[in-house]
Amino acid sequence: MLKEFKEFALKGNIMDMAIGVIIGGAFQKIVTSLVNDLIMPAIAIFTGKVDFSDLVLTVGNSSIKYGSFITTVVDFFIIAFSIFIAIRWIQKINDKAKENLEKSNLLKHIEKEEEAEKEEPTTKVCPYCFSEINIQATRCPHCTSILEEEKEIVEENN
Repeated sequence: MLKEFKEFALKGNIMDMAIGVIIGGAFQKIVTSLVNDLIMPAIAIFTGKVDFSDLVLTVGNSSIKYGSFITTVVDFFIIAFSIFIAIRWIQKINDKAKENLEKSNLLKHIEKEEEAEKEEPTTKVCPYCFSEINIQATRCPHCTSILEEEKEIVEENN
């Protein structure tokens, strides 16, 4: 069981996910600081309220902290937008790489076709048994038929 857990924990996908979670946590701290230290004070300039987290609606003994909720929603939208931009950027890079790979493969394919066109054929197909034979053969080694094209050439030379 310990061996299975070790194999599971050390798989590439699990390690990638762990790294992503750690980086995501650090990124979340940066965004929270951006919202709390820059964006919310800038909004407070226009609204006259310095700290949104202090906005509370008290009903009886219950407190509804809607200012803290507003700050969290702003955090969420900034994180979502940042991820959107990052994914869009990565997608453009992947599309460019795929396009370059396709161009490279197309060029290789064209070069192979050009090479194939330059090479003279070394074999032909027997019209009687459809076997592949040497291009210079006058008789098929498989069905022993005399090939018509060569038969005409031989008769013309005699």
